[in-house]
Amino acid sequence: MSNEEINRSLTPQELDFTHAHIMSRYVTETGKILPRKVTRLSAKQQRKINKAIKRARNLLLMK
Repeated sequence: MSNEEINRSLTPQELDFTHAHIMSRYVTETGKILPRKVTRLSAKQQRKINKAIKRARNLLLMK
């Protein structure tokens, strides 16, 4: 992994269920997934985030 790859942030398309600490910004304290209006993501990005969050929950990586 190059230094450039380490320093750049991940886009919603690049996130997967193993990045639970990053996905926590798309979830409230009570565990609800934030809507598109709040997250300002496109529909495609929001669907990807929702799927990743639900997978992480199923594997007990997120609450």
